[in-house]
Amino acid sequence: MSAEVHSPGNPAGGSRRRGRARLDLRRLGRVALLGGASSRDGLPHALEHVAKAHRGFYPDADIRTLRTAYLLAEDAHRGQMRKSGDPYITHPLAVTLILAELGAETTTLTASLLHDTVEDTEVTLDQVRSGFGEEVAYLVDGVTKLEKVDYGAAAEPETFRKMLVATGSDVRVMSIKLADRLHNMRTLGVMRREKQVRIARVTHDVLIPLAERLGVQAIKTELEDLVFAVLHPEDYARSRELLLANAGRPDPLEQTAAEMREVLHAAGITAEVAIRPRHIVSVHRVLQKRGELRGTDFGRLLVLVPEAADCYAVLGELHTCFKPVPAEFKDFIAVPKFNLYQSLHTAVADQRGYVVETLVRSRQMHRVAEAGVVALASPLARPAAGQVGDWLKRLLEWQRATPDPDAFWSALREDLAPDQEITVFCDPGGPLVLPAGASCVDAAYARHGETAHTLVGARVNGRLAGLGTRLRDGDAVTLLLAPEASGPAPEWLDHAQTPAARIAITRWLGDHPAAQPADAAIPLPADYVPAAPAAPGSPAHGEAAAPAGVPAADAPGDDVATDGAPADDAPPGDAPADGIPRAAEPAVAELPGATPRLARCCTPVPPDAVTGFVIRGGAVVAVHRAQCATVARMAAAGRRELRVHWRTGEGAPPADLRVTLKAEAFVRAHLLADLTEAIAAEGVAIVAADVEPPHEQRVRHTYTLQLPDPAGLPGLMRAMRKVPGVYDVSRAQHPAGAEGQAPGLRARTR
Repeated sequence: MSAEVHSPGNPAGGSRRRGRARLDLRRLGRVALLGGASSRDGLPHALEHVAKAHRGFYPDADIRTLRTAYLLAEDAHRGQMRKSGDPYITHPLAVTLILAELGAETTTLTASLLHDTVEDTEVTLDQVRSGFGEEVAYLVDGVTKLEKVDYGAAAEPETFRKMLVATGSDVRVMSIKLADRLHNMRTLGVMRREKQVRIARVTHDVLIPLAERLGVQAIKTELEDLVFAVLHPEDYARSRELLLANAGRPDPLEQTAAEMREVLHAAGITAEVAIRPRHIVSVHRVLQKRGELRGTDFGRLLVLVPEAADCYAVLGELHTCFKPVPAEFKDFIAVPKFNLYQSLHTAVADQRGYVVETLVRSRQMHRVAEAGVVALASPLARPAAGQVGDWLKRLLEWQRATPDPDAFWSALREDLAPDQEITVFCDPGGPLVLPAGASCVDAAYARHGETAHTLVGARVNGRLAGLGTRLRDGDAVTLLLAPEASGPAPEWLDHAQTPAARIAITRWLGDHPAAQPADAAIPLPADYVPAAPAAPGSPAHGEAAAPAGVPAADAPGDDVATDGAPADDAPPGDAPADGIPRAAEPAVAELPGATPRLARCCTPVPPDAVTGFVIRGGAVVAVHRAQCATVARMAAAGRRELRVHWRTGEGAPPADLRVTLKAEAFVRAHLLADLTEAIAAEGVAIVAADVEPPHEQRVRHTYTLQLPDPAGLPGLMRAMRKVPGVYDVSRAQHPAGAEGQAPGLRARTR
């Protein structure tokens, strides 16, 4: 279904889908410039290929609207040239042909012919609306880019935000954008190398995952090959050479296909058996997985039948007459993929011992597998089609909660990252698709949106499970909600993997900064006088024993730990009878019966000036750095401060305290490796690391570190500043992965 035959996705020169030959756009450009119309039906010659492809799906289609749209576009773009030297009109023509071959209806094709007129010519959206109707105008507006002069660096992310919002009402907007990017990628060779890489990277991170989610495999596979050629030219060349070398050999799949035809014919099953060659990226993946390729690895067999019920009849015959490979069987008909894809996947060994991957599907399934949402019969019903509509709805919900363009752009790319996905069965609601590694918290926000703030527990496969439990493919999940629940705790951010969950949790925490358990406010001694933070090394007063192992508070900022470890990890027990604090307690609070816990939001270490706040009904004192933003927030909420100081002498703070450092640097290769090497050279262990997405050629690294000796902190910071490209190292307010940080590369060790 490609508009052309020769492309990086098809090096052997034959059409992978046996479609029509790719058009000579230079010839079309000359035709467009010279004008003229065919004598048969008055169509411009340049539009005949589009009309022929369109009538193949819609024999009774009215082509007059396409003719009018083409004439307007040709007149508006007259005199404009592409960087390749072709007349600009060849671009909307090629985009329209791609969509016509996928089976798009007339309205989509009309909008694709006009998709650049409002952006690049004097034609206005009102003119499009008056000439072609509100529907076409909506699609054209949806794919029109925002001006850099108005939005600056935010133009690209805000353009994608605009397109996604429009796609939420009509997915044809994204169909046009995908076809537009496909033709631009085909002609990318005329661009500068750095611009090729930038466009290919955005295509890889955003457009290809969108094509996958919308089920448009015909566009997705060609985009993958084109991007692969730009970003990984050496691997691309190697895989292409393997394909070319295999093209000259006898195909072992031919004999297996003939045997399958005989088996199915003898069983009275009407079916077409065809060889489906792999594209270049697919060959590369198989090569990475197996190390070397056999003759049957360069393609798969595709069996097409008239009806869905025939698929299982075919499967029964294949598994009876050939030896099946049980681990390779997957039923995507009973449980379709999130992008509407349906098919039976199996692998069988023929009489020669060759293992052949086989796909079985109906012809309608095949059309949807190739064209996705473009192939659906009712264009206006597309947003509600299965889980495609569910995913778009979730995307629109969290993008509204992310007004910052950089944060939205980073979250979008992370959400679309092509990681492995799992399907869990959620009660109530049915199947739910989540990224691999998702937790019960992610499942709750994916299913219930902001109602998931009331999540109190979960059952996985019938057993009670923690909210941070990582789900596996096929798990049955029951989410327990309680309307009276107090809302999410900061620890939920450690469990959340999806942008939708993290954004919703962070937003709630930001809206409820003073939220505390009902028992958090406690009476203090009548003679207690609040004081400024104690200076480091001040003498101890009122040292007292207290139960260890009290969990951290639920409120933001009261997230505390002892020796840098989560408070929940501290062993239960009482202090010795002599009343001397345990060695694990590096700080002392002037409140009898309370146990100090170091706050994870600011990771205080000696000799920081510190202060404290009573939490957990008086059993725990959260110890914060004096400069911590939580201190001001708690004071504004009316919370009283306690004197806190570090123990000295024999009771000096123990080793292995945790601290969080923030390194600001200019973007360069190997920066992460050099920084981690500098940290390791100081004898410091990295507990967690967070690398935010680069912005304006600058990048921020945040490290949570295990200090063997707090006195070595200044030397560590100096060593990090000496790394080339690093221009500042400072104490961070939040640890890696905490609230308010943009999603980036995260690593955590235990």
